Amino acid sequence: MTQYDVAIIGSGPGGYVAAIRCAQLGMKTAIIEKYSTLGGTCLNVGCIPSKALLDSSHHYEDAISHFEEHGIEIPGKIKVNLEKMIARKQSVVDQTCAGVKFLMDKNKITVFEGIGSFKDATHINIKMGNGKVETIEAKNSIIATGSKPASLPFITLDKERVITSTEALKLKEIPKHLIVIGGGVIGLELGQVYKRLGAEVTVIEFMDRIIPTMDAALSKELMKVLKKQKVKFNLSHKVKSVERKGKEVIVKADNQKGEEVVFKGDYCLVSVGRKPYTEGLNAAAAGVKIDDRGRIAVNDHLQTNIPNIYAIGDVIRGAMLAHKAEEEGTLVAEELAGQKPHIDYNLIPGVVYTWPEVAAVGKTEEELEEAGIAYKVGQFPMRALGRARASMDLDGFVKILADAKTDEVLGVHMIGARCADLITEAVTAMEFRASAEDIARMSHAHPTYAEAVKEAALAATADRALHV
Repeated sequence: MTQYDVAIIGSGPGGYVAAIRCAQLGMKTAIIEKYSTLGGTCLNVGCIPSKALLDSSHHYEDAISHFEEHGIEIPGKIKVNLEKMIARKQSVVDQTCAGVKFLMDKNKITVFEGIGSFKDATHINIKMGNGKVETIEAKNSIIATGSKPASLPFITLDKERVITSTEALKLKEIPKHLIVIGGGVIGLELGQVYKRLGAEVTVIEFMDRIIPTMDAALSKELMKVLKKQKVKFNLSHKVKSVERKGKEVIVKADNQKGEEVVFKGDYCLVSVGRKPYTEGLNAAAAGVKIDDRGRIAVNDHLQTNIPNIYAIGDVIRGAMLAHKAEEEGTLVAEELAGQKPHIDYNLIPGVVYTWPEVAAVGKTEEELEEAGIAYKVGQFPMRALGRARASMDLDGFVKILADAKTDEVLGVHMIGARCADLITEAVTAMEFRASAEDIARMSHAHPTYAEAVKEAALAATADRALHV
């Protein structure tokens, strides 16, 4: 029986990063993945493929709506080749997954293809595709099995017309009318993809605003922009049934007044979040406790109730984000090596990759008000930037929340072009406990979108933004 210092179940961003860091620190490392490709949900059916389709559809939208204004004239009709678009997406996925395999080989990490389950706290059975079972011994184990799309108990996902994000990434046709249940990140991103390609898109959201976990100002601005793009929204609607009849899907919901509203489309995307994937682990054999929601409880060191077994990423508390899982994978590896790593969960950014992009880090206004913390606000509109006018990306703003007494930055919330990249400036500043004035006094290149961060910081510092 082969012995390892650490075995990781799951090869998503959390798992494969944990494996690399463990190997870098001199541990004999194994990673177990049930699918034939590495990378987990993120690389195969999540972050990477969705961004590929978002970029492709964005190019198409620019070609039909904005090229002429830029002085670019294309003779003839511009058409979508969905098959080729999906194929390009898959090639991006394949290259990225191959990159992870290269990293496993480079770091001399043993990769097992099969379903990993605990025999006991130090032994893991790996069931291969051919039915054979191999058992390995692991001094320490990391559970990194991720999550899968959640649904509602009364919905039957046929994966043809009533679909999850996985199927939405490989449709054979552009929907005529895509009904999206859930106004969160996944629903809005994929909804925008198909809206750009010509589908009618209707979003049904149970809460009174979209992206409800983010600052309310971002929710309001994003919905305003998406409405301009002809996406329809039905907020405070409780879906109660989803029925497929041939090529039609009928969704019934009750509105805020309790009145029944009926929606009809040819596809329905169910995007009501994700749930931890811990099935098949046989965690009980190792003594690991899993709650009724499928989550694994961990301490501040990400240890489960069994000291030599750790859990990271979507199977534990907190936001289900690939970069959160990566940080946790690194933390566990360094803990095992006797180091003293730390994660500040308040400073893990969240991003929505629609266009305009939405990004945030730290506290929202609602959270500061609830906590009774006195704060000041600095906000700056993207349309006041020369760079935004040059690129015709005028929507959005940057908002900085700073402590009213100390001026320390407590939260940064932004919507606009390239905000997914801009948010890192805010994370860096907040990691070093910068004040709004610190950011305001930093030189920002001109013309850039990043100038909006400086201007928002100036606005938070005695209301002295320069360009509004």
